[in-house]
Amino acid sequence: MSFPLLTATAALPAIGAIATAAVPAARRTAAKWLALLFSLATLVLAIVVLVRFDPGGDRYQLTESHAWIADFGVRYELGVDGIAVALIALTALLIPFIVLAGWHDADPVETGSKRWRPTQGFFALILAVEAMVILSFEATDVFLFYIFFEAMLIPMYFLIGGFGDRAHEHGEKVAATQRSYAAVKFLLYNLAGGLVMLAAVIGLYVVAGNFSLTEIAEARANGSLEMATGTERWLFLGFFFAFAVKAPLWPLHTWLPNAMQESTAPVAVLITAVVDKVGTFAMLRFCLQLFPEASKWATPVILVLAVISIIYGALLAVGQRDIKRLIAYASISHFGFIVMGIFAMTSQGQSGATLYMVNHGISTAVLMLIAGFLISRRGSRLIADYGGVQKVAPVLAGTFLIGGLATLSLPGLAPFVSEFLVLVGTFTRYPVIGIIATFGIVLAALYVLVLYQRTMTGPVKPEVAAMPDLRVREIAVVAPLVVLLVFLGVYPKPVTDVVNPAVKQTMSDVQKKDPQPEVEAAK
Repeated sequence: MSFPLLTATAALPAIGAIATAAVPAARRTAAKWLALLFSLATLVLAIVVLVRFDPGGDRYQLTESHAWIADFGVRYELGVDGIAVALIALTALLIPFIVLAGWHDADPVETGSKRWRPTQGFFALILAVEAMVILSFEATDVFLFYIFFEAMLIPMYFLIGGFGDRAHEHGEKVAATQRSYAAVKFLLYNLAGGLVMLAAVIGLYVVAGNFSLTEIAEARANGSLEMATGTERWLFLGFFFAFAVKAPLWPLHTWLPNAMQESTAPVAVLITAVVDKVGTFAMLRFCLQLFPEASKWATPVILVLAVISIIYGALLAVGQRDIKRLIAYASISHFGFIVMGIFAMTSQGQSGATLYMVNHGISTAVLMLIAGFLISRRGSRLIADYGGVQKVAPVLAGTFLIGGLATLSLPGLAPFVSEFLVLVGTFTRYPVIGIIATFGIVLAALYVLVLYQRTMTGPVKPEVAAMPDLRVREIAVVAPLVVLLVFLGVYPKPVTDVVNPAVKQTMSDVQKKDPQPEVEAAK
């Protein structure tokens, strides 16, 4: 029996979560180092998965399959395609930086309510989320995927509600109330999506007789399994609704700004750069493969929702007073681009959407983590409380600018390539949607540059006059991510080579071909 590499990649952070949680409360530093070591070990295994994956080989590789609940056809089935491999690598890459960035975020504090923050619990929960996200990317059994799709909500709920941001202008009591509100809102929205999906999962079993993605997709392709048109559309809507909440897509997005605002910066990165990617990934893996006809039927409406997300998120980002809420609405806009690329039904659009998931994760991590370092120094999330930071903390301001320029998709930085591919892929089939979505780029330039101007330039405010620049640990967090932004901005081929074969197979699932150019190339 070959080594179960995929199981090990997900099991390692799960073991790390248990080990970190078991560290005595008095050994807080030991808990931090243990969490960091387990996250780095997981990264090593993710790199091994990436190296062993053959983009030109079978669709699903490194597969594992074991009987689990035999009476109901549930199996422990794992397998990865190029899209899953890229997102597993992204997840494993970001978690060590999230751990480092949150090194002091869960240190015990004494307030008027004598609140105690269990440090080991904070890092254990982060590792638990990592394990569940990786298993979600690996699962090829629909029921197995559903379990971890829902289970990750539990540690995320405690990370948002129990370890929220300490910076609040109205005091600790109001802050605790708002954290609880954000955590409950996050949980209720995602549970609602999950319950709708559960009904669809049961319906799929009734129709197909099992939960295996590969078997159902193959049966649908060869005609041995037929679904009535109405049945397929209802099942598709059940799955898509849950994924649209997780993504998040307008109008199911309203939990995200609250969750990111009230979370610590590392947890906000965990939400939008890691957890939310499960939603867009699942659209590619489950919606398009299991329900190809329904996916094409729903495409016009989904594209309209995506372009609304792009413009709506960008417009609301322009008017934000809170730094974290601005980044949250910017992410809603970016997820609109990702969903638009997926349902443009072109190879450029879907390749760009997958690349966008990776690049958005890196660029958002840079911008949000730097924002977190900034907020921790000043003790305020309000943009108006800053000014002239670049004169007293030039390295902090410089990295903040790079993260902002990546967010607005400046050429030469990673998100530009993915956004360009999404727009090209959309325009070739839906030119009106592509043209409207382009205005999101203009608005992105507006909210990013205005944010930088108001916080980093101008006269130095007295409250930031003594602000220290980035420390060694903080530089170690952002510097590698900045290097990746530049590297993938000028040379995205390592990622596209991995994801393109999987995209072509997804295009084949929905029986779509790229539109032919209207003008033939000169011979």
